Parts: sequence; C-alpha cells; structure tokens
Amino acid sequence: MLRTLCLLLAGCLATPLPGQGSAADYLRTDELLRKWSKAGGSFDPDIQWSADGGVWFTTSLGNRRQYVRVDREGTVQRGDDAKQLGLKEEPKLLKPRRQRPASSNSQKPATVTFENRLKRPIHLFWLDRRGKPQSYGTIAPGKRLTQPTFVGHSWIADYKKDDVVGVFVAQAGAGLAVFDEKSRRVATLAKPKKAKLFFVRGNDVWWRAADGEPKRLTDDGTAEDGYQAPRYVAPDGSVALGFRVAKGQSHHVHVVESAPRDQVQPKLHTMQYRKPGDRIDRARPVLFDLVNGRRIDVDERPFENAWSINRVHWAPDSSEVYCLYNRRGHQVLRLYAINAKTGKVRTVLEEKSDTFVDYSQKTYLHWFDDGTHLLWASERDGWNHIYDVDIKNGAMRQVTRGRWLVRKVDHVDADGRIWFTALGLHANQDPYYAHLARVDADGQNLTALTDADGSHVWEFSPDRQLFTTRWSRVDHPWVTELRRASDGKLLAELGRDDRSKMLAQGFLPPERFVAKGRDGKTDIYGILIKPSNFDPKRRYPVIEDIYAGPHSHFVPKRWGIGRRQRKLAELGFIVVRIDGMGTNWRSRAFHDVCWRNLKDSGFPDRIAWLKKAASTRPYMDLTRVGIFGGSAGGQSSLAALLHYGDFYHVAVSDCGCHDNRMDKIWWNEAWLGWPIGPWYADNSNVTHAKNLRGKLFLTVGERDTNVDPASTMQVVDALVRAHKDFDLVVVPGGKHGVGESQYLQRRRQDFFVRHLLGTEPRHD
Repeated sequence: MLRTLCLLLAGCLATPLPGQGSAADYLRTDELLRKWSKAGGSFDPDIQWSADGGVWFTTSLGNRRQYVRVDREGTVQRGDDAKQLGLKEEPKLLKPRRQRPASSNSQKPATVTFENRLKRPIHLFWLDRRGKPQSYGTIAPGKRLTQPTFVGHSWIADYKKDDVVGVFVAQAGAGLAVFDEKSRRVATLAKPKKAKLFFVRGNDVWWRAADGEPKRLTDDGTAEDGYQAPRYVAPDGSVALGFRVAKGQSHHVHVVESAPRDQVQPKLHTMQYRKPGDRIDRARPVLFDLVNGRRIDVDERPFENAWSINRVHWAPDSSEVYCLYNRRGHQVLRLYAINAKTGKVRTVLEEKSDTFVDYSQKTYLHWFDDGTHLLWASERDGWNHIYDVDIKNGAMRQVTRGRWLVRKVDHVDADGRIWFTALGLHANQDPYYAHLARVDADGQNLTALTDADGSHVWEFSPDRQLFTTRWSRVDHPWVTELRRASDGKLLAELGRDDRSKMLAQGFLPPERFVAKGRDGKTDIYGILIKPSNFDPKRRYPVIEDIYAGPHSHFVPKRWGIGRRQRKLAELGFIVVRIDGMGTNWRSRAFHDVCWRNLKDSGFPDRIAWLKKAASTRPYMDLTRVGIFGGSAGGQSSLAALLHYGDFYHVAVSDCGCHDNRMDKIWWNEAWLGWPIGPWYADNSNVTHAKNLRGKLFLTVGERDTNVDPASTMQVVDALVRAHKDFDLVVVPGGKHGVGESQYLQRRRQDFFVRHLLGTEPRHD
C-alpha cells in the first residue's frame, strides 16, 4: 500500500514542466551542442622548442599572426615575424611511413608542404577514415604544394597504382613531406628479413647452428602440446628461452547477422571467444643450450596454472633469465629467475593477495643496466607505490610512500631519478587529478612539479630541462604553462582557453561535488550537469550515467562538453556521474570492494552521494531517478533496478555483460577470480531478474564481438519467465556500443522523457 502511494505521488510530481521533453527541446539540444562545439577559443598552438632551450609559437592577434618566444628564464617576447625574434620558421620534416594508416578523426588544423624531389610527376592522395584514397591532383618534378589538413591525416603519392613513392601523416603545425628515393624505398620495400635462428617443424624446435645446418633440439612435441620457436636469446648467445604450450579448449560463439547489406539471406558468424572457467593454453618455459645443441629442462612446478608467463629479461652476464608468472585467479604474481645452466627456478619477488593482484593496470618493471636491481610497483602498503628490488636476494626498499599513489612511471634518468604521474599527491585537491612528480632513486627529494588545481598533461623539451603542461577541470578551461623541470617553477603562462563565447551561449560547466560514502568516512567524487535553461525553483528528475568497471575511474576530470550527458540534461534533467567504491586508482581498500562483488557497482556510495547532494539542492527530485550505461555499465544499470529498485526507477541498459560467466575470460576472472564459484551466479542479472522493479529498456547489437549478445538475450529470457515487462531493441548487424548510435540515443532520450517527465517525447 505504501509503495502504491509513493508511486502515485511520483506520478503527480512527474507532471511535465513547460519546455521539458518537447520537440523544441530536442531541436534546441542539438543546436546547442553544435554551437558549443564551434564556439572556439581553444589555446592549443603548435609549441616548438627553440635552439636555446626555450619555446616559441604563433597565435592570432586580431586579424594578424603574432609570434611569441619564451626563453628558459621565462622572459616573453612578441613580434610580427619570426626574424624579429631571431627565429627560423621552418616546417618540421615528417618521417616517411611504411604503413598506410587511415586518417584519424582529428579536427586540429595542420599544414603539410609536399615537395617532389623525384624526376617524374607524382599523384597526391588523401586517405579517408576508411583508408580509401581521394585524389588531390599532381605535383610536378621539383615543385611544392602546401596543403591544409588535420593532425593525424594520412597522405600518399604514387607514379601509378601500386607504385607508391611516399606515405606521410600530418603532425601539429607545419610539416614538410619530401618525396624522394628514401620515401619511395620506405613505402615500397619490405623490411629485410633476418635469417631465422629457430623454426618449428612438426611441433618440435629446430636450430640453425653456426655452420648453417638445421639441428633438431626437441623430439617430443605433439599437435596438442607443441613447442614455440624461442625468441629470447641470452646476451652472449649461448642459451635461449622458449616455451612449450599445451593447447586449451576452443570456445566458439556463433551469431546470426539477420540483415546483411550484401545479400538477402542471413549470415552466420563464428568467433573464438573464451569465457571464465574455460581451459586455457598451458605454457612452460624451456631452455636451449646453443653451444652443445641440447634442451635444458626447467622445473615446471613453479609455473602450474599459469595465466601468463611474460616480461622476459636476461641478466647482463647471461647467468639467469627472468620471467613474470601470473597464476590463474590473479592472486599470485611472481618474478622468477631461471638458472641458464641448470634450469633451476628461484623466486625474486612475490605479490600475493586474498582478493586480486591488479596485474592488468599496475604491473611495472624497470631493469637497471647493471643487472643488480629493478623498479617494481606494488600495493602492499595499501597504495600503489614504487619499490627498488635487489635481484639477488629479493630485498625490497620502498621508494615512494604516502596516502597517494603512482599512476604511471614516465621516465627513469641515468642517475636513477624517477619521473612519474601521481594521483592524490596534493591533499587539498581531487585525488584523481594527474600531477607530474619526481623522486630520487633512494626515495629522497620527492618533488611535485605541477601544483595547479586540475588534471595535467605535459611534454618535455628535448634536453628535459623544461616542460610545457596543460591543465583543466570540468569547470575550468585549459591553461598552458612553461615550467622548469628541476623544481617545477612556473616560468610563464603561455595562454589559456577563452570559453566566453561558449558560456555566453548558455553552456553551464559541470558542478563538482564530494560526499561521504557508505562508511561515512571515504570521500566519493562526482559531477552534476544541469540544463542550460536551469531554473533552481524547478524540480528536475535525476539521471545517472554509470560505468563502474574496476579497471579505472570514470568521472571526467578535464574540460569538455560531455555530449552524451548534455543530450539528456537539456531535455529537463540533472545528469550525474559518480565514482563509487570498487573502481580503480584510489586506495587498495577502496578497490577491493569489487572483489567477487560486481553487482555492488558502488551503489551504496552512489545513493549516499545523491542523497547528500539533494539535501542542499532542492531542485533534485529523488522520487524520479533514472540510470543508464553500456557494457559493464549496462550490467550495472540493470542491477540498479534489480537490487535498488526502491531508489532507481528507470534504466536503459546497452550491450550489458549481464552474466559474468558469459563474458570474456580475462576481464571477469580479473575481478571474480578462478576457479568459478557460486559468486559468479550471485553477481548475474539473470539470477536476480525476478526482482525487477521500475521501467527497463534493453538494447543490444546482434554482432557484438566484445560482449556475447546472448548475455542480453538470457536476461530477456529470465525476465519473460518472471513475467516482467520491459522494452527491447535488437539492432541487426549492430556492434558493441550500439546504444550510442544516433537512433538509440534518441530512443534513450525518449524513454527517460516518457517515464521520468511523464510526457510523450517530442510532443508539440
């Protein structure tokens, strides 16, 4: 009775407000997105490093071009031409390519000057985004042609078809593409083939000895358990490491393309697609003595149940070869050393977890040339940090430490100093903001080289004495700076985006918001996006755009339009994005929430965040809450109605991995482990389909090669058996992410308008 009353009240509140979900709103939304995209004001010049170590670039000043030069002390000079500032303005020489890539979809302007140094006219072609050539005329011998283009666009020239004389890809700024014998040779000649030292014949390894005669090194290989040709030869050439691999099972997924474009009858497509629990290839290392021409057996026991054996590295003196062993289930990661003479295996270091080792995102090894130690990343103290490891005894010394983490190691210099991307380094900032930092090899002199309150990207000068950095936030446009690499001192602000025109056209930047999560202690970060005609006196339904995959975090941290969210917000919604517990790049404890618990999707944190936001924002109507997402977000958006149907009321779920037993093997075993246990079924939306509450719209492409489309259809079957009502669109020939197609984006808009605003969409 109480729930019926709540639904009736919600229905009353859903009475559409003026200008919400109407045809005019749809048209206005599309028009605003076009205007904002074209508003300009971006400061992103082609910054060049000058010979004296400073930088220079050109910018527009009214109707004329202005040159700006900044020296290594930060002194800024401006002039109307390059000579005035002592600059030589020459296009950058582009390197000829062998491959012929399709053009990117970049819209950043560039120019390329094509110079024909050959003795015949050449035909110039632009390769479109499908890699198909489009003619741009001819260039006579000894002549040049300057062509406006875009960064990442590909250009080729030939004498005639199949006689290519050069391939070039445009870079930022002005580039020079020289067609000569070198470019022709790169484009037309295959790389010289090296004589193969090893080859496989009849599943066994053969070796070409010094006299050139092939010699058989194994004689027990079979079709089901054969050898691979060794690829890792010791520095002194005396020993090689190879692998013997027992084949795993085949797992074929069959899908029907019901409406192919090239024929009337449907097509059957089959792909190899291993799923959690399948028997995988079983690799074991083998050594080969290249002096005596014999196999050296390696103890196989340490390599049992290997998910992977990789990161092979030889000791400088050829005494040992190292490899990284990842036990299936991803709870044990070990670096082994194999004795090159005896095949005996010792453990250099081990990472072990009761939950999972985040091997796919946080594995890092850096070998020092002296062969005595290496750098390694570990979460053993609860945060991802760098450790120095003694290779002989495995002793580990922590290099970085603190309640922040190392996101990526960018560079290790000759003195062992480590340059890295840090998250959470500035305690008063969003912990997801990327900052550049440096630390000495002994862990001393930790230096933050960026400090602005935003997320940074950077580029170093050729001598690494200076760097440029660009930073922004979702509510702060990009700023470009020149800084000194030794201490991060700001030498000069080079420029910043001018988004005044965009703001004048009604663009409201997202609002950042932080609230405590389920434990009442942990900060949860998210953003709110309002419509451009926002009225704080109105009540707006709330829609969450969810993706809770444990491999990363997903709330935007940089300036942008956010087209996907804006297409909903402008119709009369508050759209939010939140990173709940279980997502990546916070503390180890924050991440571990996802372990065998993907159905959680951080919902207790998300709901707490939304309630806290609404407590001071009366325009947020939490009696009308929607949610949508694709792939893992599709799994989560449906789970919201299955497990939290008292809070979420409407969901749109695209190409969801609704049952983790049906999805790709690596992603699901990474977070749910192996062998398969009852938690796999407990996390499945199929298992809980009978608990559906609210309005559900499912979409899927019948030719999805990322997530088996049967995952969606099995949810459909369970919903039908449970007599649950829902909407479904299966797109013939549709691939993964088909929910972001123009048609289904519009259907998503319609679904939320209909069920959260309580009006027929696109009404007049």
